[in-house]
Amino acid sequence: MKKIEHGRNHITTAFHTALGTQTAALMPYFTLGYPDRETSLAIIQAIAPHSDLLELGVPFSDPLADGPTIQHSTQVALENGTTTAACLDMVQELRRRGVHIPVMLMGYYNPILAYGLARYVQDAAAAGVDGFIVPDLPPEEAAEMEEVANAAGLCLIHFLAPTSSPKRVAMVAARAQGFIYLVSLTGVTGARQQVQADLGDFVNRVRANTETPLAVGFGIGTPEQAQAVGKLADGVIVGSKLINVADGAEDKPTAVADFVRSLREALV
Repeated sequence: MKKIEHGRNHITTAFHTALGTQTAALMPYFTLGYPDRETSLAIIQAIAPHSDLLELGVPFSDPLADGPTIQHSTQVALENGTTTAACLDMVQELRRRGVHIPVMLMGYYNPILAYGLARYVQDAAAAGVDGFIVPDLPPEEAAEMEEVANAAGLCLIHFLAPTSSPKRVAMVAARAQGFIYLVSLTGVTGARQQVQADLGDFVNRVRANTETPLAVGFGIGTPEQAQAVGKLADGVIVGSKLINVADGAEDKPTAVADFVRSLREALV
């Protein structure tokens, strides 16, 4: 298999390429192994041409940051036998199928520890992963994973929320690589009726502290919302709505790809 460029530089290039065309980078989320292994691979392969980066979910039994939609998808994936090792194998399979854009693995810390931190990062790098999103690993406790990931050329993404203190913003800004994940609201994942009115103030407050790209997630579920967020931030992350679209469609890969294409067109 041809070696694929990956790692933190791959992520940076994706954001710079998008910003060079004066659009925000689009990062769809999808749960690996949902509703089954092959369908999830087909969906991810179908949406990749319309995306700049991918956030792929590693199923966990207690996904604290996720709302009902993603919780359901991860539970089904677990019931199907989707393990951490299976997720890494799926990323490798996506690379074999020609998916070359950056891949972020979104998973919780307990399965990573159970797998073995050093082994997880090493195997993820070998599979073609570019970085990690770990919602329940605050920066104060993230030094070990950060060090192991950096040694492998990958990056650990940190979160900031509207409630983050100036001290927390400064700390994350100083340590950030790849991009900073801005949570658009206080609460769990899931599509909302409208974008938070004060999102622009939040983005500007963080941007004043860093030149690292800022990607906004949580609560974005329509092309109009993606467009509004894309005017404020450097990246737009959409997750729960993709699961909803897949659930309501017979031809799931085509339906989800059509929806992601509509997000892409809204950002242009």
